[in-house]
Amino acid sequence: MTSLLVLGGARSGKSRYAQKRIEARGGAMVYIATAEARDDEMAQRIALHRMDRGQDWQTFEAPIDLPGAIRTCVSADAILVDCLTLWLSNVMLAGLSIPTARDDLMAAVETCSVPIALIANEVGLGIVPDNALARRFRDEAGWLNQKLAEAVDEVVFVAAGLSMVLKP
Repeated sequence: MTSLLVLGGARSGKSRYAQKRIEARGGAMVYIATAEARDDEMAQRIALHRMDRGQDWQTFEAPIDLPGAIRTCVSADAILVDCLTLWLSNVMLAGLSIPTARDDLMAAVETCSVPIALIANEVGLGIVPDNALARRFRDEAGWLNQKLAEAVDEVVFVAAGLSMVLKP
């Protein structure tokens, strides 16, 4: 594995799948988290994720500057980014240019010299949202996933804890 995109719905098992793939490699593992603890419930989720990973992982938080974090972690043996969907939400909420942020992320991923696994939600399988912001988010997430799927070496879809290889 050089570059891997793991797609799936909420609670599909995509994070667990990617984590196991990285842990199987061994070495110095870096987890780049894009979530922010904006309330108690999210803080508990983050704490559970940290506990599940254990002490073998070094964690970096990059809610917005994900490309910078990827570029910083090149001394690791492998990188896990969780998750691109939250990162996109953070970029949108910050009022930043999505095309600029997406292009910067793509450049960081394409030039990353370390094996990298990226996790993203597949949000386009449901109904069309009833408001413009939600439709824009769904569209931007879909376009980001398409660009990444084209750029990475491997793409896996996870549903109900089961993985299906989409690429190669």
